[in-house]
Order: sequence, then structure tokens, then C-alpha cells
Amino acid sequence: MSVYAVTNPATGIVEATYPTASDADVAAALEMAGTAFAGWNTSAIAERAALLTRVADLYEERRDELAGIITREMGKPIFQSGKEIDITVSIYRYYAANGEKFLADEELEVAAGGTALIRKEGVGVLLGIMPWNFPYYQVARFAAPNLMNGNTILLKHAPQCPESALAMEAIFAEAGAPAGAYVNIFASNEQVADIIADTRVQGVSLTGSERAGSAVAEIAGRNLKKVVLELGGSDPFLVLDNANVARAAKQAMFGRFGNTGQACNAAKRIIVDELVYDEFVESFTGAVAGIKVGNPAEEDTFLGPLSSAAAREGLAAQVQDAIDKGATVLAGGAALQGDGAFYAPTVLADVTPDMRAYSEELFGPVAVLYKVAGDDEAVELANSSAYGLGASIQTTDMERAHAMARKLEVGMVSINQTSGSAAELPFGGVKRSGVGRELGKYGMEEFVNRKLVTFRG
Repeated sequence: MSVYAVTNPATGIVEATYPTASDADVAAALEMAGTAFAGWNTSAIAERAALLTRVADLYEERRDELAGIITREMGKPIFQSGKEIDITVSIYRYYAANGEKFLADEELEVAAGGTALIRKEGVGVLLGIMPWNFPYYQVARFAAPNLMNGNTILLKHAPQCPESALAMEAIFAEAGAPAGAYVNIFASNEQVADIIADTRVQGVSLTGSERAGSAVAEIAGRNLKKVVLELGGSDPFLVLDNANVARAAKQAMFGRFGNTGQACNAAKRIIVDELVYDEFVESFTGAVAGIKVGNPAEEDTFLGPLSSAAAREGLAAQVQDAIDKGATVLAGGAALQGDGAFYAPTVLADVTPDMRAYSEELFGPVAVLYKVAGDDEAVELANSSAYGLGASIQTTDMERAHAMARKLEVGMVSINQTSGSAAELPFGGVKRSGVGRELGKYGMEEFVNRKLVTFRG
């Protein structure tokens, strides 16, 4: 049976299956993308911008249809699915509007005289390995800048997202993308290894687990291919003693439980100064109690099912380990009865280093609260994680916030707001959270040939 299937996590029903690519399919996809590269890499910038603009238009026209697909595939509440379409549209429009500026020749000073330019060009075929938690957005932040660069794309989506994967490929075709510029492929893990090794493939971008990132990086390294890896996160949300506590608690609730807690940059560890801890706990648990859990197809549902029954079982095991070792449950703490992969919004306290919840990423609706004595202890705890994606600081003292931001071992810091994303802002982390950046100017520069051209006269 194919691993590519739509299994509705709200019901557990398998709604559709799709065949895994044959080796002949993989060979044909590589040939198409490789052949398309030469023409696309020499195409006019205006042509590339026009393609991305038309892609954005089609996403807007099909917003409701596309949102419904991912609500069925991975359980995202329908209101949030619509918002994912909106940010996806903004990414394609951003690169259409700014690509020419980002690709402009850069003149260098030459000490010996003459002129030198850095000319930015595509590098070849790129493989994108994308996750299920943001099926359209994750693809857009890889595909949009790299198509603008003149690269061509092979897209291997998560096995539970075949319908959205095909919908995206159809949008590119209807928008007028040259054959081979964007090719969806339902490849197996074994086939992915062969694709990376192919000489036409010049780079790999993966968003996913730390384990998947390590495996892909190992294969890419053996074949001298560049990688961009956006992996796990266990982002700290720091509430200082002078924070607006009610506002911080509300932000923490949205930052932790949006997308059913299945976001790499969610506010997973909430670190609160002891002077405001009790007040924060009361406000935060009150906000969590008000979360509507239910059918993701209903507009007022905030928390849907986890992406799969297996995901729920894994999260439940992590939480139970903490409970068995003495953690305090302030809310939730168990799977919900009935059909679907639902798990109660959960708040844990008194989590200690011997518990899995202390060091592992909790990819679901579980928040862990920590009480600390002052800023130094807060920073020490925040930096104790193997991950280093993002962090949020809640305070009324900007000087103090910026001083703390400099000490945090992360790729992104948000002050008085939750960690988020926007087309123009680079996204990425340090430590075990990955390498490279996506989005903004810096995301566009990851897979580009900075060709040096020198001349006189």
C-alpha cells in the first residue's frame, strides 16, 4: 500500500491513496527538471516575476478550496488554513516584486584597478523535502525565491499531503511555468537518496525533524551538495518581572497552541520570573481553558486534532513520562476520547531534567512552565536546550530586552510579540535547529551562484 495517503486526523478515515513514484518516474522527473534549468536560468527576470505573480493570483482565487484540502490532510483548523494561504500569497508576491533588486549585479572595488562584478545566477536543480505542518507555506518559502533565482524545483512533500502537493503542481502548470521548472514527485526515502546523488541536483532544502535533517545532510555531504535545514525547536517564551502579565499570557496561549502546537517556532518553554509567576499561571491557564477544541472544519475551532494517531501517541508518551516522574499538570494532560487524534490542551509545571519533556521537542498542544529567579537564570535555562530556533521576551524595558536578546543562543528573537514569520524576514536557527536561512533577502541568497566577473576597458 502506498505511503502517500490522505488520512483525515479528525476521523481517522483514509480518504484517498496515491501511488509512490516508480524508479522510471524519478528518472523522468530528474530529466525534466535538468532539461528545464538551462532555459529557465537564462530567462528574463520579468518572466520569472510574472510567473510568481500569477501563482499568487491562483492561490487567492482558490483560497477556500486549498484551505479545505489541508484541513482534511493534517487537521489544521479551517480559519488557520485560510491564513496559511494568505501568507503563502504574500511570499510569492514579495519575490515577484523584489527579485530583480535582489538579483542585481553587485560592483566590487578592485585594488589593482579595473572593474569587478558579482553576478547572481541559479545553480541548477534543487530538491525540496517539505513537512506536513504548513503544507503550502513551507513550499512557498523554498520555491518562490529559488524559481526567481533561475533554479528548477523537484518537490518531495510529506506522505500525508499528496492532495495539496498535486494542487500546488497544478497551480504552477496553470500559471505558465515551463515544463520541468516545478515537478512534484511522490518519492520514497530510498529514492530521495538517489535524487540527492544525481549530478543534476545541486542542493537540498529540508524542513522537518532533526533525525531527517541529519540523514539528508549525511547523504548531501557525501555528494558535495549544499543543504538548508530547518529542523526542530524548543523555543523559550520569557516573561520578565515587569511584563504586562495579562498580555503576555494571551500571547503565550496563541504562541503555543496555534496550529495545534505543531510549529517548530511555537512557544514551547514558558519561562516566568518568580515575582509574576503566580499571576501568569492564573491568567495563562484561564486562557487555555477557553480554547475551543473540535472539528477543524468549523470556523470557530481553535485547536484541532494532531496530524495523526501516531503523533498523538508519541506526545502522550512524553507527557506521561513527565507525570510519572513528578510533573504537575495544571491543565489537560491526556488524549481526548472519541474519533480522531485529539489531545487536550495541556500545561505542565515542575518539569525537571530527568523528564523527556525537559529536553525533547513537544510537537503538539503542551506548554511547559518554569519559574526562575531573575534574568540570568532565565537566560541560562533558555540556552540549556540543544535547539536554537527562536525566542520571545516579554517586558516593558526595551534596553533590558535587547541586552537579554544578545545573550540568547537562537536565530530569531521577538520582543513583546510571539515568534512569527513574514515574507521579508529571514527565518532560521542555530545549534540543532538547523543551518541556513529562508525568506527575505537572505533566503534568496542560499542557492545562488555568485559569479565573479572582472574586466578592464
